[in-house]
Amino acid sequence: MSANTDRHENAVARYFEAWNAGEPEALAKAVAAAWATDGTYTDPLADIGGHDGIAALITAAHEQFPGFAFRLSGAVDGHHDTVRFSWELVSEADGSAPVAGFDVITLDADGRIRSVLGFLDRVPAGA
Repeated sequence: MSANTDRHENAVARYFEAWNAGEPEALAKAVAAAWATDGTYTDPLADIGGHDGIAALITAAHEQFPGFAFRLSGAVDGHHDTVRFSWELVSEADGSAPVAGFDVITLDADGRIRSVLGFLDRVPAGA
């Protein structure tokens, strides 16, 4: 594995740690570890920035989908400071995955996320 591959995979691992953090303190710590202070997150349903905004978005996702966890789906692919990967939102009860998408992230010099551009491939009606 190249240094960039390790850097890309580590950034994605921290990203999922943040999305799967349950308690507010753990979530704040995970967001700070994954995102740059002025990091952003944009998808068809959200356009926010900063640690507090990102943590609020993650909290809202957990409230909308209790008992679900975000999981990597496939390989992490990247070059330079850009990384792309697919993910699913998986029910811990039955393994169903009603939501899926892919994200493209850019990293700062420290390997923290500067921006996320998210795309939704599968979303249940009414979500």
